[in-house]
Amino acid sequence: PITEAALNEPATEAAWKDIPSWNMVTTEDLAIPAESMRFMGDRAKSTTVEIDASHAVTVSQPDAVADLIGEAARATVA
Repeated sequence: PITEAALNEPATEAAWKDIPSWNMVTTEDLAIPAESMRFMGDRAKSTTVEIDASHAVTVSQPDAVADLIGEAARATVA
């Protein structure tokens, strides 16, 4: 679920420029090329993890997704 405001209200600044971010590149993704994911992660200076998975990584490899979320959470609290 997403609120209408999330789709209609303009962003006032690009948070990825100042807030640490994490990026998961799914190398078997047929929807978004891995090179595009790498480019976006590099541009945002993200911590990037690559995994052999499809676009449905949350279904096929939920533990890997949970590990990345946990890593990000621990890093932002420290």
